[in-house]
Amino acid sequence: MNVKEKEKKKEIVIEKTPKDQLIIAPSKDIIETQKSNAKKIRIKKFFIIKSILITLFSVLLLCFIFFTVYNTFNTNIISGVHIKGIDVSHMSASDAKYKIDSYLDEHLPKEIKLVHGDYEATISLEQININFDTKSAANTAYNVGRQGNIFENNMYILSNMFGEVNIEPSVKLDRNQLTKNLEEISANLPDKVTESSYFIEDSNLIVTSGKDGNVVDIDATINAIKTAISNLSTIDQPIEIIVKTQSPKEINIEKIHEEIYKEPVDAYYTQDPFTVYPSENGVDFKISTEEAKALINSKSEDEYTIPLKITIPNVTTNMIGTEAFPDLLANYSTKYSTNNNRTTNLILAANKINGTVLMPGETFSYNKTVGARTIAAGYREAPIYVSGKVVDGVGGGICQIATTLYNAVVYANLEIVQRSNHQFIPSYAPASRDATVVYGAIDFQFKNNREYPIKIVSSVSGGIANFKIFGLKQENDCEVEISAYQTGKTATAIYSEAYKILKKDGKVVSRELLSKDAYKRH
Repeated sequence: MNVKEKEKKKEIVIEKTPKDQLIIAPSKDIIETQKSNAKKIRIKKFFIIKSILITLFSVLLLCFIFFTVYNTFNTNIISGVHIKGIDVSHMSASDAKYKIDSYLDEHLPKEIKLVHGDYEATISLEQININFDTKSAANTAYNVGRQGNIFENNMYILSNMFGEVNIEPSVKLDRNQLTKNLEEISANLPDKVTESSYFIEDSNLIVTSGKDGNVVDIDATINAIKTAISNLSTIDQPIEIIVKTQSPKEINIEKIHEEIYKEPVDAYYTQDPFTVYPSENGVDFKISTEEAKALINSKSEDEYTIPLKITIPNVTTNMIGTEAFPDLLANYSTKYSTNNNRTTNLILAANKINGTVLMPGETFSYNKTVGARTIAAGYREAPIYVSGKVVDGVGGGICQIATTLYNAVVYANLEIVQRSNHQFIPSYAPASRDATVVYGAIDFQFKNNREYPIKIVSSVSGGIANFKIFGLKQENDCEVEISAYQTGKTATAIYSEAYKILKKDGKVVSRELLSKDAYKRH
């Protein structure tokens, strides 16, 4: 047997099966060789896959690093960010603020309209200082995608490329001024609540009953206004005034008696120091408080009359004479037409005020001094404004007395406590130089903030209503000027402002805002 035959014999092993079939099987060396080759292939595939993964990871890492670096040094707002629905992507915070401010300036109206049934009122947005906090909104927009760690920020930025985030800037306003406007609107509602009140008429105490009615729900209406302003798409539509039903407070006879009761006091004054001590009438119920209670509880009336016992002092303030009030502090007049019932009403109201002495720190109330404007008190029907219409009403015209007194008070540099403007600019005074009153609802009040008493002298005659305020001049007194002018006008309203200017030796010492007012147009 040669060598080749020996090797061939080595390679082939013949096995017999039970059926005498022959199977040729590879030898162990061949199997080992095949296993070795397969292993090499697997190792090669592993290294190929590993290389691919490393390459992919490296690419992703480079992309991540680039993306992170770009976002880190990016000074603009990321994609997909809106403010009030306006896309501000890729803008700086300051540019975004400018864009939104410009949009709001273009779309915000000058005024808003409020309605309650047939009643309408307007409020100037400038007067209540409406503004959107666009600076905070722009800063919030800028901070989108910058508030987490690197991974969170990158994921948010990526997701926002396929989405959208909208930021609503908050609305800011002068809540105190808006509250004042809504309180005035509340006092003018046609179905407003009327509180019970009282006044002294000759030797009688007249107590007027209150009436149920509506008042403006201040907080709810302010929220409704802010919501309407935020929603620019409906800002031109009237805003419903939210009201709530309210009953007047019960008449408290004990409290009324406590407030009006006093002993008579003689008037006198001293020279060093100069001080006036005014007289005071003694006032008391002519009947007991129990009888007064029974009178009011016996039946339901619009007015109740309780008789009073008035005790006149031996020396009244008017008896002291002009030496107690030597200096004219202010003088103001308005003109009126003499051919209607307004003249009677003007005279009655002025006479109620004439001779009033106000001590330092004391507050004057027009409604308490003049009392209810009723037929029984002698007032007549004359034209008045009600819900934007001219109608006849008892006591029409007495607002002219309030207006004339208001201007005299300002010129005397006294402190205004409460004053409201008319719905329309009156014929007898410029805009922001008027004062309206409604008994039981709107009052005109001022305080004697001087060191000495003042005396009010009034007259109504020959088409002129006049008020003079007397007192004692002080070294720190200033010359008073009033500057009033219109600040704007729309199709439905006129806006105005008034300032009190104090001068000393011809130089301006101070300039004080008296009021910002809105009037309906005729």
